Amino acid sequence: MKPLKDVLVDYSIHHYRLVILITIVFTLVTGSFFPQVTMDTDPENMLETNEPARIFHNQTKERFNLSDTVVLGIINENHPDGVFNPATLKRIHALTEFAAGLRWKDENHPDRYAGVIEVDMIAPSLLDHMSQQGPGTIKFEWLMASPPETEAEALAIRDKVLSNPLLKGYMVSEDGKALCLYLPLTDKLLSYRVYKELLKKIEQLGGDESYHITGLPVSEGAIGVEMFTQMGTATPLAMAVICGLLMLFFRKWFLIILPLIIATVSIISTMGLMIAFGFPVHILSSMLPIFLMSIAMVDSVHVLSEFFDVYTKDKGRKQAIKEVVQTLFTPMLYTSLTTAAAFLSLTLTPIPPARVFGVFLSLGIIIAWGVTIMFVPAYIMIIPERKLENFGLSVQEEKKQNWLTSVLSVIGILTYKRAKTVLVILSILVAVSILGVSQIQVNDNYGKRFSHSHPLRKADIALNNHFAGTYTAYLTLKGNDREKLLTGYDVRQIVKGLVLFSHRIINEYPGAPELAVEMTEQFPNIVEQHNTFGTFLDAVIESVEKTAADASDKDYYALQELKNFLEIEKEKRKTFKRPDVLNYMADLQAYMEKTGLIGKSQSVADVVRYVNRELRGGKDEDFRIPEKLQSVSECYMQYQQSHRPNELWHMVTPDYLQASIRMQFSSGDSMNTKAAVKAVEEYFANYPPPVELSYRWAGLHYINLVLETRLVGGFLKSFIGSFIIVFVMMSFLFRSPLWGGLCMLPLTITLLFIYGLVGITGKDYDLPVAVLSTLSLGMAVDFAIHFLQRSRSIYGVTGSWQKVFPIMFAEPARAISRNVLVIAIGFLPLMVASLVPYKVTGIMLCLILFCSGLITLFVLPAVLTVAENWFFNKKMRG
Repeated sequence: MKPLKDVLVDYSIHHYRLVILITIVFTLVTGSFFPQVTMDTDPENMLETNEPARIFHNQTKERFNLSDTVVLGIINENHPDGVFNPATLKRIHALTEFAAGLRWKDENHPDRYAGVIEVDMIAPSLLDHMSQQGPGTIKFEWLMASPPETEAEALAIRDKVLSNPLLKGYMVSEDGKALCLYLPLTDKLLSYRVYKELLKKIEQLGGDESYHITGLPVSEGAIGVEMFTQMGTATPLAMAVICGLLMLFFRKWFLIILPLIIATVSIISTMGLMIAFGFPVHILSSMLPIFLMSIAMVDSVHVLSEFFDVYTKDKGRKQAIKEVVQTLFTPMLYTSLTTAAAFLSLTLTPIPPARVFGVFLSLGIIIAWGVTIMFVPAYIMIIPERKLENFGLSVQEEKKQNWLTSVLSVIGILTYKRAKTVLVILSILVAVSILGVSQIQVNDNYGKRFSHSHPLRKADIALNNHFAGTYTAYLTLKGNDREKLLTGYDVRQIVKGLVLFSHRIINEYPGAPELAVEMTEQFPNIVEQHNTFGTFLDAVIESVEKTAADASDKDYYALQELKNFLEIEKEKRKTFKRPDVLNYMADLQAYMEKTGLIGKSQSVADVVRYVNRELRGGKDEDFRIPEKLQSVSECYMQYQQSHRPNELWHMVTPDYLQASIRMQFSSGDSMNTKAAVKAVEEYFANYPPPVELSYRWAGLHYINLVLETRLVGGFLKSFIGSFIIVFVMMSFLFRSPLWGGLCMLPLTITLLFIYGLVGITGKDYDLPVAVLSTLSLGMAVDFAIHFLQRSRSIYGVTGSWQKVFPIMFAEPARAISRNVLVIAIGFLPLMVASLVPYKVTGIMLCLILFCSGLITLFVLPAVLTVAENWFFNKKMRG
């Protein structure tokens, strides 16, 4: 029975028209699903839907009515009064009115509108100015009811804004040079549309101000949109450069388009199948064409290189391509299987889009292998023999000594005669790399995914220089008193307090002590029906109301006083009305700001202190929390007399049992967020709150930290799994764990070099770097398999490594070198992209290929020279 490789190549050669037809039809059928494509640009979907942090984040948004926000900054450094001049404020007013109208029909709910939420916008014309109207009363007036006409009016607005601690450093910079408008959205996926509409309006405004749009929703949306558009431009550009490099090596245009055809077929069919199965194209899967193109071309360039070297006029194209496929079938099969296995290991990650990416990239690799094995011989058969005149190395003897052949010959001699020196140098480089790896810092930052020339990167830098920070996370606090289980101590405390209070009012209500005792006698029955402190108090108050309804007049008023005492006790259980809790929040905020990890924070503690100051005359020394609970309640009530009474519920729930502290970060670095989370943990540990408080984080900025944690852990788990799988497969291929380990050597050293370089240069370990580490598995092993498989085959004939290495540094080394040069240089055009992930992909692909190629050509032959007796046994010599 004929081997599988002979069956496949014979079928392709004898039925080449049918093979080509099937390939075309398969590509067209899978490509027909492209019109059904759906895009998913929401990075939040990188997390599982049941991820606790994601669930809590959404619950927090709903509980406090929070929205993802676009930040529009206006900076005027030319005017001595900054943005507070009539002309600038007039433009700001016009921009505010325009932004408030950015609403469209909601596609999912035709009876609703989607877009900017006007009632929650932060802008000078939509906010109140608070001032004392008289003793114990506050007056609210619009901060900027209309644009000012004079400089004096503009400066008056500035003074009002800067007197408001809630707006200073948040809406207006402390130097008055910059002002921010905050535009909350019904859906963060509309952020890029709002961004584009604002840019159009800004172009019409004129003036000498600079305008900057930022905010995490805008950055995420822009990355999602621009990655897709740049994929459509960067991929063809890379293909064009690769095409030029192939022309340099092989000279025949009808042959150099062959790798491009295979890459195109693989990309279209894989993407089409992914769409057909109902998976949206996510930010991660938008990189699939780039990855698949590099992998698909490797095998086809190997075939093309081998065909170029072995073709002669006497052999003809039929015999030559048959020899090529028979020679390369096994190494190409195993390189494809190992690369597919490496990416399939992404299914081990807790990231849904990564799992989809891994499955379909693995499928695409198998498709590319199948197309290479079947389509390439068929394609060669449709090329007339006359077209192959002057083709191949044999017809041009002088080309055997071209620059590439000469360089490879020198490398071969060097690795044989100076093998130990090569290994010593390698050991030094590995030691340096390990040092670099130890310096790696895991960090992600959406702002840094844009190049320095990108408007969003410029906006991020400009606004964070003027303001406390444009990155927002929320620290949510929850009082647990009301929900905690009722204890005998709690009941005794209420009894004690009630009795003491009844004696304090005995002069006015002589029957109060007796009534108090009667009330406490009912407590055992109430306790049996209620097991939490909050419901127990509610039941006691309800019992008092029923008793008072049937009581005499004198007892009625005494019971009302006792009920008032219980109501106050109930209010004390409203955690965020308690002065001691609010002071604790204020101290926590001050501590966090002092650490420098955040620029500014805001909570109900700031609201209460601000209102208290204005109630007492506006002096700075009165910016503090009142000592009594009743005074705190008064501050809340006064604040709700403004034009925006619901503003309070963004910071505290109506039952005052939960509150949020908005933390503003001036940096989008996730390691900064991680440090802030740790600082809060340490503060709670070192300074326990006056009552039991639980806390959790929410907000997009925090979600990115959670995502990073999942990615790092997930990709590490995936990498370890794929490393083991590839090692087992290599050991099986070579029938030896020793040879399997040798095959893994280029991969291991390549990873050390790459990550060592990442650590030494200070480059963050982020999502693109994490994903590309998986790609290195397939690439590095690919070259090693080709080199070792051919080495073993030739050694079986010659029986001596001294005779093998000159042969290995001829055609096999040329094939590897051409692959390295074509693919590595071919992807450098990605560096012209405005998105950093594309730049990183281009650089990393180049480095991975160069490193793995050089290590394969230098290290593997050096090891085999030094340890020939270990790797080549007597059976192999025979």
